[in-house]
Amino acid sequence: MSRDLAALVERLAADEEVRAVLMTGRGRAFSAGADITTEFSDDNARAVIEQNMRAFTTPTILAIRRMAKPVVAAVNGPAAGVGCSLALASDLVLAAESAIFLLAFANIGLTPDGGASVTLPARIGAGRALALAMLAERVPAAQAVDWGMADRLVPDAELQAVADQLVLRLAAGPTLSYAATKQAINGTVLSALPAALEREARLQGELVASADFVEGTTAFAQKRPARFAGR
Repeated sequence: MSRDLAALVERLAADEEVRAVLMTGRGRAFSAGADITTEFSDDNARAVIEQNMRAFTTPTILAIRRMAKPVVAAVNGPAAGVGCSLALASDLVLAAESAIFLLAFANIGLTPDGGASVTLPARIGAGRALALAMLAERVPAAQAVDWGMADRLVPDAELQAVADQLVLRLAAGPTLSYAATKQAINGTVLSALPAALEREARLQGELVASADFVEGTTAFAQKRPARFAGR
């Protein structure tokens, strides 16, 4: 899925007939993030996490930010882990009333990735970003809008219609202006994003080799509290 998403975002960015992009989830979630039970199931799987982040996650996030057209995320349910990072990388974020935002990396001994180490504090400030990343607490949609993680709160039943209307409005708008605005804000506020994505990949590569990560994923699978030892 990460591979397909990376290819799709690159294709949309290059397609001159596409003037705006809408990203949403199908079913009850926007994105639940990585499947811990399979992606981190053994030493071989863990060994390629850093490599896969550089190959798929980094190009996807950078393509969203560099895309010379608006990207709207319509968060229709839980946006967890890298799913939350994808929403944060978008230009405008609509949140259904039932949506939640969750950076749960600390629960399995990891650090936020998908550029969240830059995009989250850019939206809500360093203090709140540290609290969310370290405490791994759920942020309800209304609170996310209040804090600036999301831009508009929408009733669940109206999310698709509101999102469609917004994207059509953007597609009919001054796309050169939108592209320049993204470039200006990227250069001012998000200039550290490429380096952050590289740093996140390196740190995750180190953390997946830790005993705390093994304990975190084991505890998750066994549905019990983790007992971290700091090693």
